[in-house]
Amino acid sequence: MSASPACAPAAARPRVGRIIPGYSVPVINEREARAAAGLLFLPGIVLYVTAIHAGTAEPLKPFGAVFVIDMLIRVIAGDRYAPSLAVARLIVARQQPEWVGAPQKLFAWWLGYGMGLTACLATGLLQAPLWVTLALCGLCLTLLFLETAFGICVGCALQARFSRTAPQYCAGGTCEVSGTAPADERLAASLGEGPLGR
Repeated sequence: MSASPACAPAAARPRVGRIIPGYSVPVINEREARAAAGLLFLPGIVLYVTAIHAGTAEPLKPFGAVFVIDMLIRVIAGDRYAPSLAVARLIVARQQPEWVGAPQKLFAWWLGYGMGLTACLATGLLQAPLWVTLALCGLCLTLLFLETAFGICVGCALQARFSRTAPQYCAGGTCEVSGTAPADERLAASLGEGPLGR
């Protein structure tokens, strides 16, 4: 005898992102991601300028540690446990979500973690010259600024170029593939309206 619908097990929530009707892959709220990027960028740029004026990388060390830990939590434990995303979620709670594919965001976060870890190792363990630390941190801050200010996810673009699986549901429809539902239909589906949400 088949189990009744009421007794059927609920679909497991993915580690990164969430399942939204009308989307074929787990998705993440782009507004949360951009707000989190801004929350990381603001103290980062302040400490970056401080390091330049002080002539030492010491001000950047605590920020680098926080950045690496935040990215590691995103990719290992999941986006809902990352501190920056948790705060960003509260900030944009009243805004209408803009769902984007979780796989390309995960790729971008792995990239951010790798870059942050490289910068921390260069600064602490390898005692690299200040200009090396500034170059690495400057690149990370540039990527954060592009995402928070313009919605440009460089890691997502790299995933589109190097991954065998084409990304879906990019911010602004920049990576739409044939056969996916138009953005307005997917939005209606996520709100429980329209043909996909019925």
